[in-house]
Amino acid sequence: MNTKKFCACALLLMVLFLVPVAAASAQEGRPIGVFLDGLPVQFDVPPLIHQGRTMVPFRAIAEALNLTVNWDEQTRTVTTTGGGTVVRLQVNNPTAYLNQQPVWLDAPPLIEQGRVLIPLRFFSEAFNCRVEWDGTGGAVSITSPPVDMTVIGFYALGDSKTSSWTDLFGVPYPETRTGNTDVVDEIAAGWYSLDRDGNLLTKSRTGWQRPDGWEKVLQAAREYGLAAEMVIHVTDGDGTLASLLPSEQAVTEAVTNIMKEAVLYRGINLDFEGLGYREEGEELLQTRQAFNHFVRLLAAQARQAGLRLTLTLHPPNSAYQGYDYQALGEAADRIIIMAYDYGSKPEPDSLVIQAVEQALSQVPKEKLILGISIPSENPDSLLTKVGIAKRYRLRGIALWRLGLLNGEMWDTLRSTVAVSR
Repeated sequence: MNTKKFCACALLLMVLFLVPVAAASAQEGRPIGVFLDGLPVQFDVPPLIHQGRTMVPFRAIAEALNLTVNWDEQTRTVTTTGGGTVVRLQVNNPTAYLNQQPVWLDAPPLIEQGRVLIPLRFFSEAFNCRVEWDGTGGAVSITSPPVDMTVIGFYALGDSKTSSWTDLFGVPYPETRTGNTDVVDEIAAGWYSLDRDGNLLTKSRTGWQRPDGWEKVLQAAREYGLAAEMVIHVTDGDGTLASLLPSEQAVTEAVTNIMKEAVLYRGINLDFEGLGYREEGEELLQTRQAFNHFVRLLAAQARQAGLRLTLTLHPPNSAYQGYDYQALGEAADRIIIMAYDYGSKPEPDSLVIQAVEQALSQVPKEKLILGISIPSENPDSLLTKVGIAKRYRLRGIALWRLGLLNGEMWDTLRSTVAVSR
């Protein structure tokens, strides 16, 4: 988060703390829920109403926003820093300091069961979060400020009603406008597949195909500052991958053919789906090793050509266990976690979080991108999914797919992300 945005965040968070809580709807001792980007914030000491003000544990909120917190026991002072902003508060002192400037608090910080609680209103102003109070439900909803991150839009499988072009540029093909290009900084062109012999296909049995006028798509993307990667999508439903990956000849042919086409792009995105389903033991190990080998060969050539390699993978908590996240994370530049298709809509936050945490145990956060299935989400749940990527400091998000987002979803994205280009 840059300094300007962080300072703005700080000011908004201060506003939150200034918002009074009506005594009629916020009684002393009443349990209060706090949600950040739709996700509950866990406290070892619960928030409370004190002298008509909502008091929240400072450290838990600050760390959920990825801020740094330091406690000075001698002076009983807590200091929070991030993005060039420094906030200092002292227990029982009604004067706080925001970037060394004094700010009067409606209620001073207090100690409750060994935790520093501060008035929520000040916190909102200090860190520019949008805060809403639900008096009926007794809950505080905090929306964190926009964060710089990579936003990838899959450009694939469109038709006249769900056109990736129209969704991205805001007008029908071949016209162009800014449209929603301000929210996306990369397109993943889902136009390729492979057969079991390693031949590169521009039309597959699953519907992935390179459209007429595809050169215009790449040209328009460049004009609006969007990078483009070629996506090679293969599923193992008909045994294509089971035949391709163990064959050194087919693997070599596939890598060679991919590299010939990749010169038209900034990078390569491998989307090999279905690996390891219902496999275990030696069979599963062989599947993993075969895919690792393919990725390492392609990564070496891509790196030599100055191209980026992205892998789009089933999540670690799926039924498809043929993906060695640790080895693949070492070979590839980025991994998109397809944290969806869990069976319900919106996708369960708990399972998405589980997938992210399992991936993080094997791959650095700087390499991980959270895949979001737009058909499974609505504007509110989309905010929460992006919030998961923000809370875990992932590199970004990937939207499956362009052509399926509505206006409210684009507005949601604008409110919570800032593209990194």
